[in-house]
Amino acid sequence: MSLFAIADLHLSLGEDKPMDIFAGWSNYVERLEDNWRKLITDDDTVVVGGDISWAMKLEETFVDFSFIDKLPGKKLFLKGNHDYWWGTKSKIDSFLSKNGFDSISIIFNNSYVCDYYAVCGTRGWFLENDTEQDIKVLNREVGRLIMSIESALKTGKEPVVFLHYPPYYNGIECKEIMDVLLKYNVKKCYYGHIHGRNNFKYAFEGEYKGVNFRLISCDKVGFMPVLVR
Repeated sequence: MSLFAIADLHLSLGEDKPMDIFAGWSNYVERLEDNWRKLITDDDTVVVGGDISWAMKLEETFVDFSFIDKLPGKKLFLKGNHDYWWGTKSKIDSFLSKNGFDSISIIFNNSYVCDYYAVCGTRGWFLENDTEQDIKVLNREVGRLIMSIESALKTGKEPVVFLHYPPYYNGIECKEIMDVLLKYNVKKCYYGHIHGRNNFKYAFEGEYKGVNFRLISCDKVGFMPVLVR
């Protein structure tokens, strides 16, 4: 059993918002499916780090979720900034159960054991504007990250953190998120959100303050899930 990760699927199979118009995204759904089926088995787990579907409402995700559910492996969903369909955990769990999407679960103030690791995380936040609303959202995300990591620690496994927003980008860190990673001695952190060759050069990958970071947005990893372990 292996653990993989990929972010920013940006599926729109049930919506009219194709990503093919962007450089590097031609035939991306076919490429993603082909790579996934070549690499992932039903015994594996794939963390999908946000920006999963362009659907605006949960009910509108049906076609996208059906596509993902039919792919091999267990999938753990994390919220991204474009996942407008995301609601309460109970509502999403009910929707998944009702539609028989048994291979999909969500990371939301909780964690999941996967062999040596306990998978945890949250959307995260990056202060682009230091407004009262930004601070409110950031504090909420910090609280969710803490809850998720503490859930992971209770399992006795090493926590590996997944975020949608990068905690460190273009030489600037989101101190509040970084402080949590350092407090709990997190060694691995995967993130998405960043797209395009011009932006990849600002995305940090490697070790920073003892945390190893990896960007896993679809176009960065060639629509190929990345092996965590």
